[in-house]
Amino acid sequence: MFMYFPTNYVWSMAAVAALNNGGFIDEVDRACKPVLEASKNGDDVGTEDLYRSWAAVADRLVAAAEADESVGRTIGAGDKFYRASLYTSQAERLQSPKWEGRNAAYQKSIDLLLKHVALSGSPVTQVEIPYEGASLPGYFHPAGPGAPVIIQFNGLDSTKEMMFYSGFPQMLARRGIATLMVDTPGSGEALRLRGLTARYDTEAWAAACIDYLETRDDVDATQVGIVGWSLGGYYAPRAAAFEKRLKLAVAWGANHNWAEVQHKRIQREGENPVPHYWDHVMWVWGVSTMEEFLEKTKDMHLNGVVDKIRVPFLITHGANDRQISVDYAHQSHDQAVNSPKNELRIFDEPEGGTEHISIDNMPYVAGYIADWIAETFEELRA
Repeated sequence: MFMYFPTNYVWSMAAVAALNNGGFIDEVDRACKPVLEASKNGDDVGTEDLYRSWAAVADRLVAAAEADESVGRTIGAGDKFYRASLYTSQAERLQSPKWEGRNAAYQKSIDLLLKHVALSGSPVTQVEIPYEGASLPGYFHPAGPGAPVIIQFNGLDSTKEMMFYSGFPQMLARRGIATLMVDTPGSGEALRLRGLTARYDTEAWAAACIDYLETRDDVDATQVGIVGWSLGGYYAPRAAAFEKRLKLAVAWGANHNWAEVQHKRIQREGENPVPHYWDHVMWVWGVSTMEEFLEKTKDMHLNGVVDKIRVPFLITHGANDRQISVDYAHQSHDQAVNSPKNELRIFDEPEGGTEHISIDNMPYVAGYIADWIAETFEELRA
């Protein structure tokens, strides 16, 4: 993986994600260079300085976009709003839950993305998914009447905006498949602006999403699959094991035993996904002590779960994943004995995609997953 910050894996992931999702190398360099020295002090120290540096680049783009829009240059304006949203989002992701500017920064990333959507002619729309007396915010990318649908779940620290930036829903649409991008409890807007926290039994989220899809007349709600990246590599297989309306599942980065990983992180094994890690996970789970967190997440594993998956199941994983060992990909694959199409794809050198969720070569791996989904839906409909 390209390590812009040679001693700081977590900050470098943000730079790589920005570049792989449509960021410009000069703009990313201008965002990162002012905090290069600060990055040597560890993941947590200096994250607010990082936000200010990235926000300066985003704000210059916003000013340029507004100038373009004022004279009718809507295409250029839309492109600039997109990158401003992307940089804002990546910088917000690295902040402490205790930072008072966090919600405003996240809302800014949404507002800028919606300006891009409006100006670019993107068919994406905002949706609300009824869920236990509340609702889950999402984006829907259509793919024509009667299209099959993929539900996309976040990981620990990603957002539905990052799903859009990834280009994955757009790849699926080119293959005739719609996408429902969802901020599930514990992630994105559901956590930041609505206070909805995570749970282990994610079939409840999937059921709410399918119930919603069944109300739409522009999809085939009998052909619904699920994809989850990072911690979604637990969330999606868990949902597929118990929500029987799902017709296929993809773990974009396996996460077979996240409960065990937490004990390893206590011992400082492996890399963390975000700065301020323990504050972040307690925020996600709505707890205030380590004891509460470990108790609430003790069932976050797929032992005795993936054998209940009876639909096609794809696992992708990077051979050099520094957060979640590739061993966990093999565990999920080996235990999914009742899946009629149980496939494991490890991305290694020199192909690339070797890091966590293959973030180092993300568009390449996204294309592979999109092709597998399209082929599998075809097989199911035959």
